[in-house]
Amino acid sequence: MIISPDDQERIDAIEKALLARWPETRIAPSTERIAALVDILGSPQLTYPTIHVGGTNGKTTTARMIDSLLFAHGLRTGRFTSPHLETYLERISINGQPIDPKDLIFAYNDIAAYLELMDTKFEHPISFFEAITALGFVAFSEHPVDVAVIEVGMGGQWDATNVIDADVSVITPIGFDHMEYLGQTLHEIAATKAGIIKEGGFIVLAQQEPEAAKELIRRAAEVGADVVREGVEYSIASRAVAVGGQLLTIQGLNDTYDEIF
Repeated sequence: MIISPDDQERIDAIEKALLARWPETRIAPSTERIAALVDILGSPQLTYPTIHVGGTNGKTTTARMIDSLLFAHGLRTGRFTSPHLETYLERISINGQPIDPKDLIFAYNDIAAYLELMDTKFEHPISFFEAITALGFVAFSEHPVDVAVIEVGMGGQWDATNVIDADVSVITPIGFDHMEYLGQTLHEIAATKAGIIKEGGFIVLAQQEPEAAKELIRRAAEVGADVVREGVEYSIASRAVAVGGQLLTIQGLNDTYDEIF
């Protein structure tokens, strides 16, 4: 991707402004600020269907596979993942590619004043992660996308991404992560991660430890969500290492999907 000097200067300035905010490592477990922000922005995250990807292991890989499968079926896709490797533009993807700098600049210009306004409304300002999450929501709305795949940053229940109303929630294998925030047992950690399961939604579960699975199934039953479990309703038929990733064949509910990268 070739970026003009003017666009690069603006992209760098936006990154500097985002990094000047509360860092991702400073956790304030609440969706109050992001909820207020997206509300004043007109709830862009509710203008397209969403798939929410949580869990502990393999979230980004799973989000990329879902994105690839949807795009292969002719859908215009958005994907929000974290962290990034080289540039923060990687966190917001359109049709499998990092967002065009001009589109990122346009979206940021739309939200910049509202970020500053929300900073004055709460004890703690809008964080880096909350700001870039809102930026992704707006970018996907402005294109617009047919569906967005949204990866949880940390946990689930109080993660900034959990202001979406996901049609499908995907939970990868849950392990012991961020225990200082999520809890000391798999039950406690799974309870927080289960917070992305929405009322009447559809949940896809990877294979889980029994303690985690029990909590996820309990939450699904509580909110009336339909559950699809790996090894029961669907399965990984084959897995092969490929350059830059892996190729999967998935036996789904109604069909077999070959060579998913």
